Amino acid sequence: MSFLKNKAISGSIWTMVGYGGGQALRLGSNIILTRLLVPELFGLMALVNTFIQGLQLFSDIGINPSIIRSPRGDEPLFLNTAWTLQVIRGFGLWIGCCLIAWPLSQFYNNQQLLWLLPTVGLTTIVSGFNSTSLATLNRKLEIGRITRLSLGIQILTLTIMIVWAYFQRSIWALVVGNLVSVFIKMAISHRLEPNISNRFVWDQECIKEITSFGRWIFVSTAMTFLAEQADRLLLGKLLSLEMLGIYTIAITFSRLPQQVLGRLHIIILPLVAKNQHLPRKELLNKILRKRWFILILSGVIVAVLFCSGDFIILTFYDDRYKDAAWMLPILALGIWPELLNSTMKDALLAINKPKYLAWSNTSKFFYMLTMLPLFYYLMKLPGVIICVAFNHILPYLVSNYGLWRESLCPIKQDILASFGLILLIICISITRMLLGLGLPLENFHLT
Repeated sequence: MSFLKNKAISGSIWTMVGYGGGQALRLGSNIILTRLLVPELFGLMALVNTFIQGLQLFSDIGINPSIIRSPRGDEPLFLNTAWTLQVIRGFGLWIGCCLIAWPLSQFYNNQQLLWLLPTVGLTTIVSGFNSTSLATLNRKLEIGRITRLSLGIQILTLTIMIVWAYFQRSIWALVVGNLVSVFIKMAISHRLEPNISNRFVWDQECIKEITSFGRWIFVSTAMTFLAEQADRLLLGKLLSLEMLGIYTIAITFSRLPQQVLGRLHIIILPLVAKNQHLPRKELLNKILRKRWFILILSGVIVAVLFCSGDFIILTFYDDRYKDAAWMLPILALGIWPELLNSTMKDALLAINKPKYLAWSNTSKFFYMLTMLPLFYYLMKLPGVIICVAFNHILPYLVSNYGLWRESLCPIKQDILASFGLILLIICISITRMLLGLGLPLENFHLT
């Protein structure tokens, strides 16, 4: 347990280092690229990435989580079978990109999608050949090695994008950067663990275990895509690509706290999996003690984004992106229920109860399916922003029902953390007003 605790602490430090460095690189490159490329290109690339992500999520059977949590996760037979499934899935995803290219180009009336989707979709084939070493390092909590790899690839990728955009201001800067990134990651992944040499294997018992666990992962990730990307799919049709690009900037910033948790996810899942034998009350107490740090960090980021999001946009971006200044605070505040949910969902995965997450994401999808068109009809773009900000409440309630059924409900801690967030927002807002900077959302109008 002492060894595991040290691994967790080390992993948390590396996660924060990786996250901070990654966000600094992403912010700097984003600011540069928005000055070199027009907003329409970011909107077009957002559409392409949305559909590729959708194909990935609609075919996700939880291969990496299966390796992390399975007692057989270190066996070559299990790893090679998982790798074989991953490769097959990669080719299937690329074929899917080719099949949807024409109908989507007609639907969005943009012929560039005809070649963009199959070209960017090549990343799915390359990623399919990634070594299972990546999942094994997560299983062993070797977060430092993963972080160094990710930062190195990110630096190279962003450098290629910026240099290409400087000399040729086209969407190829973003396309080539993505292709180079996944190829380098794939090549290096096979050198991370010398004891792992993946080859094609097909074992029925391993397939059965992966697919048995993965069927709920499939439902959950499919519903996640439909729920979280419904806004971009609608805006891509109803609004201009320029406005979609502006919205993409705002939503990217608003999800910074969520990205912190996404990094910590690779630590939490193996930790909970190794302690799942404990009585539920003892397991819950262990989770809640570790969870306070994550909630405090996330709450500070949410409060800062809500109270100063307009300044961030207006300072770092030119006038073409000024509409993102009123979008960001609303979207940032709306992410809080998702943060509360994200800090506990790995407990459901670790105790082999992914069905609750599937139901949670399904509820989110039906909320977006019914409410997004209504909000848009009533208030146009501001209605879309408000609807997206509210879309995490229902899934949070559904997940907490599952946690309550499994004696892992954190509702008391959630209430305390939420009161703390409200107090922090009030303090920052009063300070801002006293400095003569006005209050957040002063420039927001429903029409």
